[in-house]
Amino acid sequence: MFYKDERLALFIDGSNLYAAAKALGFDIDYKLLRQEFARRGKMVRAFYYTALLENDEYSPIRPLVDWLHYNGFTMVTKPAKEYTDSQGRRKVKGNMDIELTVDAMELAPRVDHIVLFSGDGDFRPLAESLQRQGVRVSVVSTIRSQPPMIADELRRQADNFIELDELRDVIGRPPRENAPERSFEVAGGS
Repeated sequence: MFYKDERLALFIDGSNLYAAAKALGFDIDYKLLRQEFARRGKMVRAFYYTALLENDEYSPIRPLVDWLHYNGFTMVTKPAKEYTDSQGRRKVKGNMDIELTVDAMELAPRVDHIVLFSGDGDFRPLAESLQRQGVRVSVVSTIRSQPPMIADELRRQADNFIELDELRDVIGRPPRENAPERSFEVAGGS
């Protein structure tokens, strides 16, 4: 479903891709991910979206954010909002859906194909709008996790669904035993 001469852009919902890969038992090697999709077409841009805990002395995601920034990814971040839920658990809200949607709509006239790394059903209207503009939309997520990480309506809307588990050998690496876990759970979205 990829053509060598098409201009393509990657839109990575960081927390969603992290959760999908974790559910499948592997980590993403972002250098390999970028190389794989650059090989599939003419890469215009690779965006990575994540919320950051600004008040923590050390954020476990900060080294990844810095590495991505220095290695050709366009980083889109915003401060996460911390709150306590009704059961007294610490939660962090850091939904990046609007930022990703606006960027995809702005870039649509300059690309032929958008690859969305997210299973969030909230992106179905975005995929539909991009398709009306003549942009092909591929979605990368997984139906092999329990529960599946891809919303059925987004999978059906996409021109092409790419099972993340099938990319494991191309863009994956074994999870690091001593790697710091993300210290928060992002609320909102699937």
